[in-house]
Amino acid sequence: MQAIIARDPGPLAPTRANVSIAPPQPAGIDKWVSAAEKDAIAVQIQTAALEIADKEVGKQRAGHLPTVDLVATTGKKHDLMSGFMADTRANTIGVQVTIPLFQGGYVMSKDREAVANRRAAEAMLEAAKRGSAQAARQYYLGVVNGVAQIKALEAGLASSLLALDANKLGYEVGVRINIDVLNAEQQVYLTRRDLAKAKYETLMAQLKLKASVGALGEEEVLQVNALLDPTATK
Repeated sequence: MQAIIARDPGPLAPTRANVSIAPPQPAGIDKWVSAAEKDAIAVQIQTAALEIADKEVGKQRAGHLPTVDLVATTGKKHDLMSGFMADTRANTIGVQVTIPLFQGGYVMSKDREAVANRRAAEAMLEAAKRGSAQAARQYYLGVVNGVAQIKALEAGLASSLLALDANKLGYEVGVRINIDVLNAEQQVYLTRRDLAKAKYETLMAQLKLKASVGALGEEEVLQVNALLDPTATK
């Protein structure tokens, strides 16, 4: 964290004790994949790049077409004739048509270059769609599996706490030794650690899933922030 923000982050707020992480909505991986292929930031960028490349092809091909220009001129001339000054004014207006016949292959070369760039843009767009779809699948499954793992670890934590209480009671009455209590305590802390890790990873998968479909904004960050307990660090 310090390497990312270039300063000491201070105490980090853990998740609230009763935090509940919901599975992705809408449910169904195909809906998220379709959204990613359409709305992911990388897809939007490459879609715009393809549109630019397509317009460039049209621009270069227009170099083969004749051009029509409206031409207008005006002028005034002074002549000295037999001691008298004569002024002559001329105004002309017309249409000029230019037909490009051959420019040393320049227009054809630029046309081929534009077509090649458009093909490259099409390939990059397809790659962006595939990458975004793969990311959506990965993070969707990360959230779904994370929610299931959290439920399993919460049940495991409850079981570990019961086992710890039983070992403490057994130690008090002499049927358990101190190593049994220590092992039970270790299992409780290991389960708590795994549970906290599962919650953080699932929350990150949620954010990355939203990002994969171009829907990650301030509201989504605030929703995750509301699940943290800043008072726990005091």
